Amino acid sequence: MSGRVLLVATGDVMAYARRTGRPGLATAADLLAAIPGNPGVEVVTEDVQAEPSWDTSASTMLRLARRVRTALLDEGFDGVVVTHGLDTIEETAFLADLLAGPAAPRGGIVLTGAVRGLDELSSDGPRNLASSLAAAADPALRGVGAVVCANDELHAARWATMADATSVAALSSAPEPILGRVVDGRVEMTATPPPRPPAARGEPETNVALIKTYPEMDPVIVTSVVDAGARGVVLEGTGAGNVPITLYATLSELAEWDIPVVIASRCRTRPAALEDLPLGLGLAGKVGAIGARGLAPAKARYALMVALGGGGRHAVRDWFARL
Repeated sequence: MSGRVLLVATGDVMAYARRTGRPGLATAADLLAAIPGNPGVEVVTEDVQAEPSWDTSASTMLRLARRVRTALLDEGFDGVVVTHGLDTIEETAFLADLLAGPAAPRGGIVLTGAVRGLDELSSDGPRNLASSLAAAADPALRGVGAVVCANDELHAARWATMADATSVAALSSAPEPILGRVVDGRVEMTATPPPRPPAARGEPETNVALIKTYPEMDPVIVTSVVDAGARGVVLEGTGAGNVPITLYATLSELAEWDIPVVIASRCRTRPAALEDLPLGLGLAGKVGAIGARGLAPAKARYALMVALGGGGRHAVRDWFARL
């Protein structure tokens, strides 16, 4: 394996050292040095400041997504690896995927992290990093878009989720399959990747709220975030995309105000529009809401941010229809 890969380190759990006499954070160069043997690719290291993963801001995620795109499009790297805390790695990966555009065919985009610190027994960080560097340089990932690599598994950004905070097998793509594995320093694809998302238009709108719904919910909870400046709202509903009937009048009003409301579900759902669901389901679509097309609520929030870069509610509806 050969190639030139950019390693962007954010100081996540992979870099933590707690048990030694000199606790601290490892740099990107330190992480690279912790990999046993030769990574098999030319690696350029870069450190960036970022919040802890559980509090990573949209601006930081956007900065990382743009860095990935620039490295592939303008700087000629064959791949990019970003180390990231696992709490929100799936969200940053998905945003990078949505914004990759023409950079995706240029090289692999891989995000990775760790459950255990660098100095813990059987740390998973060095192995995850080594596999990620190999994957990013492998031609097999060109055109795939962003993936998350952990435990030698490759998960599509659209499908990946952190399912277990206690195990090195922390990530899952269920009910979708994993895309592939890293075996002996090479990528073995085992599934077809999801389709590429629609092109992003304009600058993403970061002021988007995500609200969990519940029966007999007071609509003021929704209107208050709009009054505070939110340009769009994602509601986490139930089942196939159901929200309390107490919200319907408010959803209709927000549609008139050109504030898009996207309905996601706490369940896994089919990538269908609300209006295409069987009779009695997806009723929020009749008052102007937009279906999340099977996206998990957190990912629907970032999709709405990107969609809003192209305009208001009608542009958002069109963008989600092509997602």
